[in-house]
Amino acid sequence: MDSDAIVGLVSIVACGCILPIIMGWLGTRRKMNETETRKQIVLAAIEKNKETDVEDLLKKMAPQKKLLKEKLLLKLLWGCIISFLGLSLFGCGLWKDIVGGSSPDTIHFLYFLGFALFGIGLALVIYYFVGKRMLAKEIEAEEKKLTAEANL
Repeated sequence: MDSDAIVGLVSIVACGCILPIIMGWLGTRRKMNETETRKQIVLAAIEKNKETDVEDLLKKMAPQKKLLKEKLLLKLLWGCIISFLGLSLFGCGLWKDIVGGSSPDTIHFLYFLGFALFGIGLALVIYYFVGKRMLAKEIEAEEKKLTAEANL
């Protein structure tokens, strides 16, 4: 095995195995730290005032859940970003193919990666429009609930 093959293998293993494990661990650790911080705040509030309504305090400290509309808009945003990234990689591969000077493996890799990213982004954009149509009643109900709570 030459050094290029070893570097390629190590990068694939790092991106495919190690990176997802680290990301999962960091996400779990962040959630545990948030929970621990909330616990310490509640304990400090109870120590200062014994008559503190713990249930009300926990409701106020709970992280706000995203609305369906916000979730769908986030899908649209990521779909557009990933689609444009895929198109730019595809265009870069096309430019390298026309200009020349690059290996066919590099050009094929750019075509494949650009096409794959464009497909993923397009799927997210389609998900937005289908979800918007299917969840229209739920989104409207959430908006009415928010306006009713704001009026109180």
